[in-house]
Amino acid sequence: KELQDIARLSDRFISVELVDESLFDWNVKLHQVDKDSVLWQDMKETNTEYILLNLTFPDNFPFSPPFMRVLSPRLENGYVLDGGAICMELLTPRGWSSAYTVEAVMRQFAASPVTGQGGRKAGKSKKSFSRKEAEATFKSLVKTHEKYGWVTPPVSDG
Repeated sequence: KELQDIARLSDRFISVELVDESLFDWNVKLHQVDKDSVLWQDMKETNTEYILLNLTFPDNFPFSPPFMRVLSPRLENGYVLDGGAICMELLTPRGWSSAYTVEAVMRQFAASPVTGQGGRKAGKSKKSFSRKEAEATFKSLVKTHEKYGWVTPPVSDG
């Protein structure tokens, strides 16, 4: 149903390709981000047409969130972390609601500080993101936010 709903979007905000024809593993091209953001400027300057994300859905979706990470371009600064992991409360078990749709999650990501502050150091880093690194980073950030809430802990706390 989610895949069909996205195919019906008239604004071409996102497009989806299944990874190895699996309904549980999607590559999503995000074609639009905040046009006032540094990221949008950088995307225009480097002729980057979209942000490529990977979503992996658990067996109990929509009752648990998908794991979402950035594949390309390599975003730095902002809330895209090691491995392309994304620091957004709504992607955590505590922040997730089964009422969320993939489109709504993508729109939130596109409008959030993740993209607003995330600059792509154009041409500076060719290192690709890895899934294993993203999963480890995400697990760590969830633990941190469970301990401190969704605020940045003081540097002195590690």
